[in-house]
Amino acid sequence: MFGLFKKKSEKEKLQQTYKEVMEKAYKLSHTNRTASDKLMAEAEEIAQRIEKMK
Repeated sequence: MFGLFKKKSEKEKLQQTYKEVMEKAYKLSHTNRTASDKLMAEAEEIAQRIEKMK
């Protein structure tokens, strides 16, 4: 309850974005491999940004 109004940190936002992009990439991998590969590359860039924050 006390964390209700807590703002997300930049790292938490990036982790959420990474998760969403990976899910989209997985769904697209069944129908459109090229678009899936582009999303995977984007997810990799996000993962590198998260790693730099550590």
